[in-house]
Amino acid sequence: MLLACRLLRSQLFRFVIILVLVFSYVENGNAGLTSTFVRTLWPAADIPLDNKVFAIPKGYNAPQQVHITQGDYDGKAVIISWVTPDEPGSGTVKYGTSEKSYDFSAEGTVTNYTFYKYKSGYIHHCLVDGLEYDSKYYYKVGEGDSSRDFWFQTPPKIDPDASYTFGIIGDLGQTYNSLSTLEHYMKSGGQSVLFAGDLSYADRYQYDDVGIRWDSWGRFVEQSAAYQPWIWSAGNHEIEYMPEMDEVHPFKSFLHRFVTPYTASKSTNPLWYAIRRASAHIIVLSSYSPFVKYTPQWRWLREELTRVNREKTPWLIVVMHVPIYNSNAAHYMEGESMRAVFESWFVRSKVDFIFAGHVHAYERSYRISNVHYNVSTGDRYPVPDKSAPVYLTVGDGGNQEGLAGRFFDPQPDYSAFREASYGHSTLEIRNRTHAFYHWNRNDDGKPVTTDSVIFHNQYWASNLHRRRHLKAREHASH
Repeated sequence: MLLACRLLRSQLFRFVIILVLVFSYVENGNAGLTSTFVRTLWPAADIPLDNKVFAIPKGYNAPQQVHITQGDYDGKAVIISWVTPDEPGSGTVKYGTSEKSYDFSAEGTVTNYTFYKYKSGYIHHCLVDGLEYDSKYYYKVGEGDSSRDFWFQTPPKIDPDASYTFGIIGDLGQTYNSLSTLEHYMKSGGQSVLFAGDLSYADRYQYDDVGIRWDSWGRFVEQSAAYQPWIWSAGNHEIEYMPEMDEVHPFKSFLHRFVTPYTASKSTNPLWYAIRRASAHIIVLSSYSPFVKYTPQWRWLREELTRVNREKTPWLIVVMHVPIYNSNAAHYMEGESMRAVFESWFVRSKVDFIFAGHVHAYERSYRISNVHYNVSTGDRYPVPDKSAPVYLTVGDGGNQEGLAGRFFDPQPDYSAFREASYGHSTLEIRNRTHAFYHWNRNDDGKPVTTDSVIFHNQYWASNLHRRRHLKAREHASH
């Protein structure tokens, strides 16, 4: 018995030592892991158009491609969008708090566009505002027998301890891997998607097929996007600059199909904007719009950061397409110009997370910064920085270009975890101080939580440290 107790104490002691060493390495940014997992790949090719995931709703002029996004600054409005293929039809959204009982209505706008010889359907956008927090609403679009019913849940009121779960998806596309990601996300408990750019990959087609593949993608994501807000950001595949087809207006398809509440945050452009949702303040930036000093995006971000109130929304999140830190050979250093312009602001503002896509793999950084670097003097490499964001690359949604498997070796000190697999992330905010983060790999058709971290909020953690320091000084003075 005594021998057994000694063995047990010895094993527990070894276990504690291992934990201390692991957390010491993690805290100091020296325990980076490159996963050796190799998945069995489904073909990185788009699903055929006759697949049921692209099914056209039955009925004449039936609404399709239904999706919603937040419609205001604080989460009491949604913008509902849909397409009618044959004629404009009704632009009315009927809605209420009881199923099949629609006590309210709102009128929207309708538009369409051409791309080469393709002519879009009639694209409707309708703002539904004045909603109550933390309430389930049912809504209907369309007319007669062709009308369709959906629902959504509004977020809790703006509050520092409001719990909320965001899904994070990037570079989704419309392959079988994309479908796996979407289906796994829909089982995750996520309440709203932060989308890090590159939606349909329709620009990999030519002529009329560009528009056709935008339509198929809209029907593809409807199974989620009609029931919860997807917060959009634009990537390089949304630019669609195709002079050989006389299409020279960047973001043409994206801007017609996907609206954002940019004016609510005093932005002058729908490609960059901000919202507040539950306990989070979310800033969306455009990697492919001018952002250097004095440009509209630069001026807007400078002002928006002054409007952030961490007492009300302690979690500060930035979404963009091109990652600022990336140890993959794919798109390496493409985010350096934005880093040079904005990183010092991110550090000074104690941003919690920066989510990006673009690189078709997953990577999470430690809290690091390179704010002391310039072309003449200073540190020329990232260093640990407790005030810096965690950078997360989630460009692993499943698109037809395939995975980016060429990580640099050795793994840089700033890189905490990386793997070239398809998947999605969830950020479960519990209160003002803690959030649970998970990256979920699509492991041969099964969702596998592969990278899990408990994060402390940047603002409240520093405040708590400062309060303890002041309290200690007061105690010492007595």
